[in-house]
Amino acid sequence: MVKNLEEAIQEAGSPVKLLWNSKTPPAIVPRVVPEFTNWRDEQMAWRRTAVLYDQSHHMADLNIKGPDALRLISDLAVNSVQSFPVDVAKQFVAVNHDGYVIGDNILFHLEEDEFQAVGIPPSINWLNYHAVTGGYDVRIWRDDNSLYRKGDPVLYRYQIQGPGAMDVIREATGQEPPKVRFFHMTRLSIAGRQVRALRHGMAGEPGFEIWGPWEDNGAVHAALLEAGEKSGMVQVGGRAYHTNALESGWLPRPLPAIYSGEKMKPYREWLSESAYETTAPLGGSYYSENIEDYYFTPYELDYGRIIGFDHDFVGREALEKMAADGRAGRRRKVTFVWNGDDTAAAYGSMFHDGQGAKFINLPMSLYDTFHADRVEADGNVVGLSTWTGYSANVRRILSLGTIDAELAAPGTEVTIVWGEDRPSSKVQVEEHVPFRIRATVMPAPLVEKARTVYRSDADLK
Repeated sequence: MVKNLEEAIQEAGSPVKLLWNSKTPPAIVPRVVPEFTNWRDEQMAWRRTAVLYDQSHHMADLNIKGPDALRLISDLAVNSVQSFPVDVAKQFVAVNHDGYVIGDNILFHLEEDEFQAVGIPPSINWLNYHAVTGGYDVRIWRDDNSLYRKGDPVLYRYQIQGPGAMDVIREATGQEPPKVRFFHMTRLSIAGRQVRALRHGMAGEPGFEIWGPWEDNGAVHAALLEAGEKSGMVQVGGRAYHTNALESGWLPRPLPAIYSGEKMKPYREWLSESAYETTAPLGGSYYSENIEDYYFTPYELDYGRIIGFDHDFVGREALEKMAADGRAGRRRKVTFVWNGDDTAAAYGSMFHDGQGAKFINLPMSLYDTFHADRVEADGNVVGLSTWTGYSANVRRILSLGTIDAELAAPGTEVTIVWGEDRPSSKVQVEEHVPFRIRATVMPAPLVEKARTVYRSDADLK
Protein backbone atom coordinates (compact mmCIF):
# COMPACT_ATOMS: atom_id res chain seq x y z
CA MET A 1 0.00 0.00 0.00
CA VAL A 2 1.53 3.30 -1.08
CA LYS A 3 1.91 5.99 1.58
CA ASN A 4 2.77 9.11 -0.42
CA LEU A 5 2.97 10.67 -3.88
CA GLU A 6 6.51 9.44 -4.51
CA GLU A 7 5.54 5.83 -3.82
CA ALA A 8 2.42 6.21 -5.97
CA ILE A 9 4.57 7.38 -8.89
CA GLN A 10 6.93 4.45 -8.48
CA GLU A 11 4.06 1.97 -8.37
CA ALA A 12 2.38 3.48 -11.46
CA GLY A 13 5.64 3.58 -13.39
CA SER A 14 5.70 7.32 -14.07
CA PRO A 15 3.93 10.53 -13.05
CA VAL A 16 2.07 10.62 -16.37
CA LYS A 17 0.78 7.07 -15.98
CA LEU A 18 -0.32 7.83 -12.42
CA LEU A 19 -2.38 10.88 -13.36
CA TRP A 20 -3.53 9.71 -16.79
CA ASN A 21 -5.16 6.62 -15.29
CA SER A 22 -6.58 8.23 -12.16
CA LYS A 23 -10.19 7.22 -11.52
CA THR A 24 -10.83 10.23 -9.29
CA PRO A 25 -13.60 12.53 -10.57
CA PRO A 26 -12.56 16.07 -11.57
CA ALA A 27 -12.56 18.76 -8.90
CA ILE A 28 -15.93 20.46 -8.35
CA VAL A 29 -17.54 23.14 -6.18
CA PRO A 30 -18.92 21.11 -3.23
CA ARG A 31 -21.95 21.99 -1.09
CA VAL A 32 -23.11 24.72 -3.48
CA VAL A 33 -26.25 23.94 -5.48
CA PRO A 34 -25.51 23.44 -9.19
CA GLU A 35 -27.92 26.17 -10.33
CA PHE A 36 -29.94 28.74 -8.42
CA THR A 37 -31.78 29.84 -11.56
CA ASN A 38 -30.04 28.51 -14.67
CA TRP A 39 -26.36 28.72 -15.48
CA ARG A 40 -26.89 30.89 -18.60
CA ASP A 41 -28.64 33.66 -16.68
CA GLU A 42 -26.12 33.32 -13.86
CA GLN A 43 -23.25 33.87 -16.30
CA MET A 44 -24.90 36.87 -17.92
CA ALA A 45 -25.69 38.46 -14.56
CA TRP A 46 -22.03 39.12 -13.76
CA ARG A 47 -21.96 41.39 -16.80
CA ARG A 48 -25.45 42.88 -16.47
CA THR A 49 -26.41 43.28 -12.79
CA ALA A 50 -24.63 41.65 -9.86
CA VAL A 51 -23.85 38.15 -8.64
CA LEU A 52 -23.10 36.45 -5.35
CA TYR A 53 -20.44 33.75 -5.42
CA ASP A 54 -20.23 31.34 -2.48
CA GLN A 55 -16.53 30.58 -2.05
CA SER A 56 -16.84 28.97 1.37
CA HIS A 57 -16.51 25.36 0.28
CA HIS A 58 -14.16 24.70 -2.67
CA MET A 59 -10.89 26.29 -1.50
CA ALA A 60 -8.41 25.60 1.29
CA ASP A 61 -7.36 28.19 3.88
CA LEU A 62 -3.90 28.19 5.44
CA ASN A 63 -3.35 30.66 8.26
CA ILE A 64 0.31 31.50 8.99
CA LYS A 65 1.18 33.46 12.12
CA GLY A 66 4.47 34.21 13.84
CA PRO A 67 7.75 36.13 13.67
CA ASP A 68 8.93 34.22 10.56
CA ALA A 69 5.66 34.34 8.62
CA LEU A 70 6.83 36.99 6.15
CA ARG A 71 10.24 35.31 5.76
CA LEU A 72 8.54 32.01 4.87
CA ILE A 73 6.44 33.76 2.23
CA SER A 74 9.43 35.66 0.85
CA ASP A 75 11.45 32.45 0.51
CA LEU A 76 8.77 30.88 -1.70
CA ALA A 77 7.07 33.72 -3.59
CA VAL A 78 8.22 35.00 -6.96
CA ASN A 79 6.56 38.26 -5.87
CA SER A 80 8.41 40.94 -3.96
CA VAL A 81 7.21 41.31 -0.37
CA GLN A 82 9.27 44.40 0.48
CA SER A 83 6.05 46.40 0.38
CA PHE A 84 3.32 44.24 1.87
CA PRO A 85 1.47 46.20 4.55
CA VAL A 86 -1.39 44.96 6.68
CA ASP A 87 -4.78 45.04 4.91
CA VAL A 88 -3.27 44.35 1.49
CA ALA A 89 -3.50 41.11 -0.51
CA LYS A 90 -1.21 39.65 -3.16
CA GLN A 91 -1.46 36.93 -5.74
CA PHE A 92 1.16 34.54 -4.35
CA VAL A 93 2.90 32.57 -7.11
CA ALA A 94 5.34 29.74 -6.36
CA VAL A 95 7.72 27.88 -8.66
CA ASN A 96 9.95 24.84 -8.25
CA HIS A 97 13.76 24.92 -8.24
CA ASP A 98 13.80 24.90 -12.05
CA GLY A 99 11.42 27.87 -12.34
CA TYR A 100 8.22 26.04 -13.28
CA VAL A 101 4.89 26.94 -11.70
CA ILE A 102 3.65 24.97 -8.70
CA GLY A 103 0.56 27.11 -8.23
CA ASP A 104 -0.87 30.36 -7.00
CA ASN A 105 -3.28 31.60 -4.35
CA ILE A 106 -4.49 34.84 -2.83
CA LEU A 107 -2.43 35.82 0.21
CA PHE A 108 -4.08 38.16 2.72
CA HIS A 109 -1.98 40.18 5.19
CA LEU A 110 -4.38 40.16 8.15
CA GLU A 111 -2.26 41.43 11.06
CA GLU A 112 1.37 42.42 11.56
CA ASP A 113 2.61 38.83 11.83
CA GLU A 114 -0.39 36.98 10.37
CA PHE A 115 -1.21 35.98 6.81
CA GLN A 116 -3.82 33.76 5.23
CA ALA A 117 -3.39 31.89 1.94
CA VAL A 118 -6.62 30.95 0.15
CA GLY A 119 -6.79 28.79 -2.95
CA ILE A 120 -6.69 25.27 -4.36
CA PRO A 121 -4.25 22.74 -2.86
CA PRO A 122 -0.97 22.89 -4.87
CA SER A 123 0.37 26.23 -3.59
CA ILE A 124 -1.34 25.77 -0.20
CA ASN A 125 0.41 22.42 0.26
CA TRP A 126 3.75 23.93 -0.78
CA LEU A 127 3.44 26.66 1.86
CA ASN A 128 2.22 24.16 4.45
CA TYR A 129 5.16 21.83 3.79
CA HIS A 130 7.78 24.54 4.29
CA ALA A 131 5.99 25.92 7.35
CA VAL A 132 6.27 22.56 9.14
CA THR A 133 9.62 21.35 7.81
CA GLY A 134 11.66 24.51 7.19
CA GLY A 135 12.50 25.53 10.75
CA TYR A 136 10.37 28.69 10.63
CA ASP A 137 9.00 30.23 13.82
CA VAL A 138 5.37 30.14 12.74
CA ARG A 139 2.09 28.61 13.84
CA ILE A 140 -0.44 27.44 11.27
CA TRP A 141 -4.02 26.34 11.14
CA ARG A 142 -5.55 24.86 8.04
CA ASP A 143 -9.10 24.39 6.84
CA ASP A 144 -9.45 22.21 3.75
CA ASN A 145 -12.39 22.36 1.38
CA SER A 146 -15.72 20.72 2.07
CA LEU A 147 -14.85 17.56 0.16
CA TYR A 148 -12.20 16.78 2.80
CA ARG A 149 -13.38 18.64 5.86
CA LYS A 150 -15.77 17.21 8.42
CA GLY A 151 -18.34 19.76 9.49
CA ASP A 152 -18.65 23.41 8.60
CA PRO A 153 -15.85 25.73 7.41
CA VAL A 154 -13.99 27.95 9.83
CA LEU A 155 -14.87 30.98 7.70
CA TYR A 156 -17.58 31.92 5.25
CA ARG A 157 -16.39 33.65 2.10
CA TYR A 158 -18.45 35.42 -0.56
CA GLN A 159 -17.83 37.60 -3.58
CA ILE A 160 -20.24 40.29 -4.72
CA GLN A 161 -19.38 41.19 -8.32
CA GLY A 162 -20.85 42.96 -11.32
CA PRO A 163 -21.96 46.44 -12.41
CA GLY A 164 -24.42 46.59 -9.51
CA ALA A 165 -22.08 45.21 -6.84
CA MET A 166 -21.56 48.54 -5.11
CA ASP A 167 -25.32 49.07 -4.95
CA VAL A 168 -25.59 45.76 -3.10
CA ILE A 169 -22.83 46.77 -0.67
CA ARG A 170 -24.48 50.16 -0.14
CA GLU A 171 -27.81 48.51 0.66
CA ALA A 172 -26.28 45.82 2.90
CA THR A 173 -24.19 48.24 4.98
CA GLY A 174 -26.49 51.27 4.92
CA GLN A 175 -23.50 53.40 3.93
CA GLU A 176 -21.61 54.49 0.85
CA PRO A 177 -19.14 51.76 -0.18
CA PRO A 178 -15.65 52.74 0.99
CA LYS A 179 -13.13 53.89 -1.57
CA VAL A 180 -10.59 51.09 -1.52
CA ARG A 181 -7.82 50.36 -4.03
CA PHE A 182 -7.78 47.06 -5.87
CA PHE A 183 -6.49 44.21 -3.66
CA HIS A 184 -6.64 46.40 -0.55
CA MET A 185 -8.81 45.47 2.41
CA THR A 186 -11.26 47.20 4.69
CA ARG A 187 -13.91 46.34 7.27
CA LEU A 188 -17.67 46.54 6.81
CA SER A 189 -20.67 46.04 9.07
CA ILE A 190 -23.38 43.76 7.68
CA ALA A 191 -26.30 42.54 9.78
CA GLY A 192 -24.54 43.86 12.86
CA ARG A 193 -21.50 41.64 12.19
CA GLN A 194 -18.02 42.90 11.43
CA VAL A 195 -16.95 41.72 8.00
CA ARG A 196 -13.49 41.88 6.44
CA ALA A 197 -13.55 42.84 2.77
CA LEU A 198 -11.10 42.74 -0.13
CA ARG A 199 -11.60 45.09 -3.08
CA HIS A 200 -11.68 42.61 -5.91
CA GLY A 201 -13.16 42.07 -9.33
CA MET A 202 -13.67 39.33 -11.89
CA ALA A 203 -14.06 39.65 -15.69
CA GLY A 204 -13.42 43.36 -15.37
CA GLU A 205 -16.36 44.16 -13.11
CA PRO A 206 -16.06 45.76 -9.64
CA GLY A 207 -16.79 44.05 -6.37
CA PHE A 208 -15.73 42.89 -2.93
CA GLU A 209 -14.75 39.57 -1.47
CA ILE A 210 -15.96 39.34 2.12
CA TRP A 211 -15.38 36.85 4.92
CA GLY A 212 -15.87 36.24 8.60
CA PRO A 213 -16.45 33.49 11.18
CA TRP A 214 -18.83 30.74 10.08
CA GLU A 215 -21.18 31.40 12.98
CA ASP A 216 -22.03 34.72 11.31
CA ASN A 217 -22.70 33.12 7.94
CA GLY A 218 -26.48 32.81 8.19
CA ALA A 219 -27.05 36.42 9.17
CA VAL A 220 -24.60 37.88 6.65
CA HIS A 221 -25.83 35.71 3.79
CA ALA A 222 -29.46 36.60 4.46
CA ALA A 223 -28.60 40.31 4.60
CA LEU A 224 -26.76 40.11 1.27
CA LEU A 225 -29.69 38.38 -0.41
CA GLU A 226 -32.10 40.99 0.88
CA ALA A 227 -29.78 43.82 -0.16
CA GLY A 228 -29.40 42.34 -3.63
CA GLU A 229 -33.11 42.26 -4.43
CA LYS A 230 -33.21 45.89 -5.59
CA SER A 231 -30.22 45.37 -7.93
CA GLY A 232 -31.40 42.09 -9.38
CA MET A 233 -28.46 40.23 -7.83
CA VAL A 234 -28.26 36.57 -8.82
CA GLN A 235 -26.65 33.76 -6.86
CA VAL A 236 -24.16 31.76 -8.94
CA GLY A 237 -24.30 27.99 -8.62
CA GLY A 238 -21.57 25.42 -8.89
CA ARG A 239 -22.04 24.84 -12.62
CA ALA A 240 -21.41 28.44 -13.68
CA TYR A 241 -18.88 29.35 -10.99
CA HIS A 242 -15.71 28.07 -12.65
CA THR A 243 -16.56 29.51 -16.07
CA ASN A 244 -15.93 33.04 -14.79
CA ALA A 245 -12.20 32.43 -15.20
CA LEU A 246 -12.72 31.97 -18.95
CA GLU A 247 -13.64 35.65 -19.25
CA SER A 248 -11.23 37.00 -16.63
CA GLY A 249 -8.24 35.21 -18.17
CA TRP A 250 -6.94 33.51 -15.02
CA LEU A 251 -5.76 29.95 -15.68
CA PRO A 252 -6.87 28.13 -12.50
CA ARG A 253 -5.27 24.69 -12.63
CA PRO A 254 -1.84 24.45 -14.21
CA LEU A 255 -0.36 21.05 -13.51
CA PRO A 256 1.93 21.66 -10.50
CA ALA A 257 5.60 21.23 -11.37
CA ILE A 258 6.41 18.84 -8.53
CA TYR A 259 6.54 15.42 -10.17
CA SER A 260 10.18 15.38 -11.25
CA GLY A 261 13.60 16.31 -9.91
CA GLU A 262 15.54 15.06 -6.90
CA LYS A 263 15.17 18.37 -5.09
CA MET A 264 11.39 17.91 -5.09
CA LYS A 265 11.53 14.30 -3.87
CA PRO A 266 11.20 15.13 -0.13
CA TYR A 267 8.08 17.12 -0.95
CA ARG A 268 6.60 14.23 -2.95
CA GLU A 269 7.29 11.98 0.03
CA TRP A 270 5.49 14.49 2.30
CA LEU A 271 2.35 14.58 0.12
CA SER A 272 0.03 11.74 1.08
CA GLU A 273 -1.36 8.95 -1.08
CA SER A 274 -4.73 10.76 -1.07
CA ALA A 275 -3.40 14.25 -1.79
CA TYR A 276 -4.87 16.31 -4.61
CA GLU A 277 -1.57 16.06 -6.50
CA THR A 278 -1.59 12.25 -6.17
CA THR A 279 -5.13 11.56 -7.29
CA ALA A 280 -6.14 14.35 -9.71
CA PRO A 281 -6.78 13.06 -13.25
CA LEU A 282 -4.83 14.26 -16.28
CA GLY A 283 -6.44 14.26 -19.71
CA GLY A 284 -6.79 15.85 -23.12
CA SER A 285 -5.60 15.27 -26.66
CA TYR A 286 -2.03 16.26 -25.81
CA TYR A 287 0.00 13.35 -24.46
CA SER A 288 3.65 13.08 -23.50
CA GLU A 289 5.49 10.49 -21.47
CA ASN A 290 7.57 13.34 -20.04
CA ILE A 291 5.65 15.06 -17.24
CA GLU A 292 7.77 18.18 -17.64
CA ASP A 293 6.15 18.81 -21.03
CA TYR A 294 3.01 19.74 -19.08
CA TYR A 295 4.76 22.32 -16.88
CA PHE A 296 4.37 26.08 -17.32
CA THR A 297 6.74 28.92 -16.55
CA PRO A 298 5.34 32.02 -14.82
CA TYR A 299 6.22 33.99 -17.95
CA GLU A 300 3.90 31.80 -20.03
CA LEU A 301 1.03 32.46 -17.61
CA ASP A 302 1.56 36.24 -17.68
CA TYR A 303 3.12 36.31 -14.22
CA GLY A 304 6.39 37.78 -15.48
CA ARG A 305 5.01 41.21 -14.57
CA ILE A 306 4.86 40.30 -10.87
CA ILE A 307 8.25 38.58 -10.50
CA GLY A 308 10.51 40.51 -8.15
CA PHE A 309 14.23 39.74 -8.31
CA ASP A 310 14.82 41.85 -5.20
CA HIS A 311 14.82 38.82 -2.90
CA ASP A 312 16.02 35.22 -2.82
CA PHE A 313 13.33 32.61 -3.41
CA VAL A 314 13.06 29.04 -4.62
CA GLY A 315 13.53 29.10 -8.39
CA ARG A 316 14.98 32.62 -8.67
CA GLU A 317 18.19 31.62 -10.45
CA ALA A 318 16.26 29.50 -12.96
CA LEU A 319 13.86 32.36 -13.75
CA GLU A 320 16.75 34.79 -14.23
CA LYS A 321 18.27 32.38 -16.76
CA MET A 322 14.94 32.09 -18.58
CA ALA A 323 14.72 35.86 -18.83
CA ALA A 324 18.31 36.10 -20.05
CA ASP A 325 18.24 33.37 -22.71
CA GLY A 326 14.85 34.22 -24.23
CA ARG A 327 12.86 31.27 -22.92
CA ALA A 328 10.68 33.69 -20.95
CA GLY A 329 8.90 34.78 -24.12
CA ARG A 330 8.64 31.41 -25.87
CA ARG A 331 4.90 31.03 -25.33
CA ARG A 332 2.13 33.40 -24.27
CA LYS A 333 -1.16 32.98 -22.47
CA VAL A 334 -4.19 33.53 -24.72
CA THR A 335 -7.90 32.84 -25.02
CA PHE A 336 -9.01 30.43 -27.72
CA VAL A 337 -12.47 31.20 -29.14
CA TRP A 338 -13.82 27.98 -30.61
CA ASN A 339 -15.51 28.01 -34.02
CA GLY A 340 -19.28 27.74 -33.57
CA ASP A 341 -19.92 25.47 -36.57
CA ASP A 342 -17.16 23.02 -35.64
CA THR A 343 -18.24 22.97 -31.99
CA ALA A 344 -21.85 22.35 -33.02
CA ALA A 345 -20.76 19.48 -35.26
CA ALA A 346 -18.76 17.90 -32.44
CA TYR A 347 -21.60 18.29 -29.94
CA GLY A 348 -24.19 17.13 -32.46
CA SER A 349 -22.24 13.98 -33.31
CA MET A 350 -23.94 12.25 -30.36
CA PHE A 351 -27.19 12.34 -32.31
CA HIS A 352 -25.82 10.30 -35.23
CA ASP A 353 -24.83 6.67 -35.61
CA GLY A 354 -21.26 5.62 -34.91
CA GLN A 355 -18.73 6.97 -32.49
CA GLY A 356 -18.88 10.70 -32.07
CA ALA A 357 -16.75 13.31 -30.39
CA LYS A 358 -15.89 13.31 -26.69
CA PHE A 359 -18.95 14.69 -24.90
CA ILE A 360 -18.74 18.45 -24.38
CA ASN A 361 -20.27 19.13 -21.00
CA LEU A 362 -21.86 22.54 -20.48
CA PRO A 363 -21.03 25.03 -19.22
CA MET A 364 -17.71 23.68 -17.86
CA SER A 365 -16.43 21.20 -20.39
CA LEU A 366 -13.52 19.66 -18.49
CA TYR A 367 -13.82 16.00 -17.53
CA ASP A 368 -10.51 16.00 -15.63
CA THR A 369 -8.61 18.22 -13.22
CA PHE A 370 -5.40 18.78 -15.21
CA HIS A 371 -6.21 19.22 -18.90
CA ALA A 372 -4.09 19.69 -22.03
CA ASP A 373 -5.41 19.68 -25.59
CA ARG A 374 -3.20 19.99 -28.65
CA VAL A 375 -3.25 23.32 -30.42
CA GLU A 376 -2.05 22.88 -33.99
CA ALA A 377 -1.08 25.02 -36.95
CA ASP A 378 0.08 23.52 -40.24
CA GLY A 379 0.07 20.10 -38.61
CA ASN A 380 2.46 21.10 -35.82
CA VAL A 381 1.73 21.38 -32.09
CA VAL A 382 2.09 25.09 -31.32
CA GLY A 383 0.42 25.33 -27.92
CA LEU A 384 -1.77 23.80 -25.23
CA SER A 385 -5.44 24.46 -24.53
CA THR A 386 -6.43 23.87 -20.91
CA TRP A 387 -9.35 25.52 -19.09
CA THR A 388 -12.42 24.95 -21.32
CA GLY A 389 -16.08 25.91 -21.12
CA TYR A 390 -19.02 27.82 -22.56
CA SER A 391 -19.75 31.51 -22.01
CA ALA A 392 -23.31 32.69 -22.55
CA ASN A 393 -21.90 36.23 -22.71
CA VAL A 394 -19.79 35.38 -25.77
CA ARG A 395 -21.97 32.50 -27.02
CA ARG A 396 -18.92 30.39 -27.71
CA ILE A 397 -16.79 27.70 -26.14
CA LEU A 398 -13.69 29.40 -24.78
CA SER A 399 -10.47 27.89 -23.52
CA LEU A 400 -7.39 29.35 -21.88
CA GLY A 401 -3.94 28.16 -22.77
CA THR A 402 -0.56 29.03 -24.18
CA ILE A 403 0.71 29.37 -27.75
CA ASP A 404 4.02 30.02 -29.49
CA ALA A 405 4.70 33.75 -29.31
CA GLU A 406 4.77 34.23 -33.09
CA LEU A 407 1.16 32.94 -33.30
CA ALA A 408 -0.22 34.90 -30.33
CA ALA A 409 -1.57 37.84 -32.35
CA PRO A 410 -5.35 38.29 -31.99
CA GLY A 411 -7.19 36.82 -34.96
CA THR A 412 -4.73 34.00 -35.65
CA GLU A 413 -6.55 30.82 -36.64
CA VAL A 414 -5.48 27.50 -35.15
CA THR A 415 -6.96 24.05 -34.64
CA ILE A 416 -7.71 22.45 -31.27
CA VAL A 417 -7.96 18.67 -31.05
CA TRP A 418 -10.77 17.71 -28.64
CA GLY A 419 -10.74 14.17 -27.28
CA GLU A 420 -8.16 11.49 -26.56
CA ASP A 421 -6.58 9.01 -28.93
CA ARG A 422 -5.12 6.65 -26.32
CA PRO A 423 -6.82 4.55 -23.65
CA SER A 424 -6.94 5.42 -19.98
CA SER A 425 -8.69 4.24 -16.83
CA LYS A 426 -10.55 7.55 -16.39
CA VAL A 427 -14.15 6.50 -15.85
CA GLN A 428 -15.48 9.79 -17.24
CA VAL A 429 -14.00 9.12 -20.71
CA GLU A 430 -16.34 7.23 -23.03
CA GLU A 431 -15.54 5.72 -26.43
CA HIS A 432 -15.12 8.55 -28.90
CA VAL A 433 -13.02 9.85 -31.75
CA PRO A 434 -10.82 12.96 -31.48
CA PHE A 435 -12.43 15.94 -33.20
CA ARG A 436 -10.64 18.86 -34.81
CA ILE A 437 -12.15 22.25 -34.00
CA ARG A 438 -11.02 25.54 -35.48
CA ALA A 439 -10.34 28.34 -33.00
CA THR A 440 -9.33 31.99 -33.08
CA VAL A 441 -6.56 33.31 -30.85
CA MET A 442 -7.67 36.24 -28.71
CA PRO A 443 -6.18 38.06 -25.71
CA ALA A 444 -6.46 36.86 -22.11
CA PRO A 445 -8.42 38.37 -20.45
CA LEU A 446 -10.86 38.29 -23.35
CA VAL A 447 -12.91 41.17 -21.93
CA GLU A 448 -11.29 44.47 -22.96
CA LYS A 449 -12.34 46.17 -19.72
CA ALA A 450 -10.50 43.50 -17.73
CA ARG A 451 -7.32 44.11 -19.76
CA THR A 452 -7.42 47.91 -19.52
CA VAL A 453 -9.32 49.72 -16.77
CA TYR A 454 -9.38 46.72 -14.44
CA ARG A 455 -5.72 45.80 -14.80
CA SER A 456 -4.48 49.40 -14.68
CA ASP A 457 -5.88 49.59 -11.16
CA ALA A 458 -4.11 46.43 -10.09
CA ASP A 459 -0.75 46.26 -8.42
CA LEU A 460 -0.16 42.63 -7.54
CA LYS A 461 3.55 43.01 -6.85
